[in-house]
Amino acid sequence: MPDPKTKRVVVMGLGYVGLPLAVRAAQVGHSVVGFDTDSVRVKSLAAGESYIEDVPDEILQTVLSTGEFRPSSEPGACAEFDVALIAVPTPLREGLPDLSYAEEAARILSAHLRPGTCVVVESTTYPGTTEEVIAPILENSGLIAGTDFALGYSPERIDPGNREWTLVTTPKVVAGVDEASLRSVREFYDSLVERTVPVTSTRSAELAKLLENTFRHVNIALVNEIAMFADGLGVDVWEAIDAAATKPFGFMRFTPGPGVGGHCLPIDPSYLSWRVERTLGKSFRFVELANDINHHMPDHVVNRIAAALNRRRRPANGSRVLLLGLAYKKNTGDARESPAMRIAQLLTEMGATVVGADPHVIESIPLDTLVERVDVTPAELEAADLVVLLTDHDEFDPDEITRHARHLFDCRRHLTGPRVERL
Repeated sequence: MPDPKTKRVVVMGLGYVGLPLAVRAAQVGHSVVGFDTDSVRVKSLAAGESYIEDVPDEILQTVLSTGEFRPSSEPGACAEFDVALIAVPTPLREGLPDLSYAEEAARILSAHLRPGTCVVVESTTYPGTTEEVIAPILENSGLIAGTDFALGYSPERIDPGNREWTLVTTPKVVAGVDEASLRSVREFYDSLVERTVPVTSTRSAELAKLLENTFRHVNIALVNEIAMFADGLGVDVWEAIDAAATKPFGFMRFTPGPGVGGHCLPIDPSYLSWRVERTLGKSFRFVELANDINHHMPDHVVNRIAAALNRRRRPANGSRVLLLGLAYKKNTGDARESPAMRIAQLLTEMGATVVGADPHVIESIPLDTLVERVDVTPAELEAADLVVLLTDHDEFDPDEITRHARHLFDCRRHLTGPRVERL
């Protein structure tokens, strides 16, 4: 096998997971082709323009100039790889897992598979996917996983915008379909990250990823439901959480919000729930309950918004509502599954004029069909009958917002003042 520092690497999918992986691999000396079916994305990357905060333009331009990174939308560019990473979306379609992107990536790779190569799935999915779905497609090449080529799973742990726990510093779980595959997978990732964590099977690694996200999903649902009740009980839920968090054991702090977003929480736990139901015939009640609570959190926010307007003798119909933060997460442009979409949709259906501001969301998103984009200016703040803070980006100046807005509804406890109402 070639030296670990000179692998020919293909990364399938150049989104929030694939692009940082591709750029990191190029930075440490691998020769990387980044493949994506979105030709607009590929052209942007080829021009040195990144659409992801975790990959600054200057870093992208550096790996392009060295020739170590080449983006492409041509399947033929994937030929002659030593290591291939599958980092494509795994969405839900009508409540069911959709592995079509991963399956297509495997089909493309199978045409270029050679003895001694290594394929790793990064996409989040249900236990058994690597062995039951991906392996058979790759084996259409005539080569056998674990015998002729290495096959493994290493769940992505990308947290967009996190400056402390990055791709490099976050421990990387690695697994293979056999011992030899695990060695190949671990050898590659050891060249990218500070620490790898081997587990004995791809199923364990797949479940570990779903466990991480389900844990967070369930606990967010807990505090979201408490927030719904606390207002009616006349209790400041934020103060109660602060008090509980002083306990040095047996409690982990989670905070409420307008709903969950991104690829992980709205989708990944449902993969596990589906697998349990399909394989064992049992319902995963924690996930189903958490899904129900978090899915309806935007509805609760809109009810609170309507009540806040009514108290000021302003019906939602005809009111102008400014949404601050269209991304699902602070200091990132990731608007996938953002609760802002549902909130804007409900307010629009009630007759409100909805405008939105987000300094991080650059790419066109589905929300743009509902919401006019504006900048956060004194004039826009003053024009709104209600300003709703959905995402507490650092760029949102609390003093300026509270100075100019007539009334505010804060979903993140970012604002203070007599005209501020909190979730």
